[in-house]
Amino acid sequence: MRQPWRDSSAVFHQRAQEYDSWFDDSLLFAIETTAIRALPFPLRGPGLEIGVGPGRFAAALGSTFGIDPAAAPLAIAKSRGIRTCQAIGEALPFRANSFATVSLLFTLCFLQNPGRVLQESRRVLEENGHIILGLVPATSVWGKNLRQKKEADHPFYKQAHFFTIGEVKTLLAEQGFSVKAAVSSLYQPPGKVVQEEESRPGMDEKAGFVVLMAQAP
Repeated sequence: MRQPWRDSSAVFHQRAQEYDSWFDDSLLFAIETTAIRALPFPLRGPGLEIGVGPGRFAAALGSTFGIDPAAAPLAIAKSRGIRTCQAIGEALPFRANSFATVSLLFTLCFLQNPGRVLQESRRVLEENGHIILGLVPATSVWGKNLRQKKEADHPFYKQAHFFTIGEVKTLLAEQGFSVKAAVSSLYQPPGKVVQEEESRPGMDEKAGFVVLMAQAP
């Protein structure tokens, strides 16, 4: 039986080096990591990134472990010191209460079953652990730009589904998470990012990048 997640992960396996090269000297990457670090709570370890890809964010933010269904990016992540495992977020190969932080950065839009992944994230989180979600709001200029790419059959985005902030909050609430902090950034439009940005507290649908930190009791 064909697994649906293979369709969305195949391009990341086949074009891993191309995708990884996007981050080289990237001002976007600098803006996004700055926003994540602006969260008012420290990112405690051990940390797991779901959809770790080539490990750029994991290495920059200190995540110890990373999983991804695509094999080629995992090899790159491993070279950056990340302990990797080929797996999907709907069935995490870890014991309960294993991590202080679970991160999904630009991953939610590629998931086949976001609710199940959040459920699994909660299972592997320690008591008082945090989940970090980084996303491009669907209603932002950046979200609309990515939707246009999806409609044009862009190889990396044609399988993606983009969420509004409200939809993400609902997904989190359905799994028992409550948002404890949020940061918004990336107000320069696509193709016109020329300088670093100072992150703003809160959830802004107009921002190109929003980070939510949530916790389950």
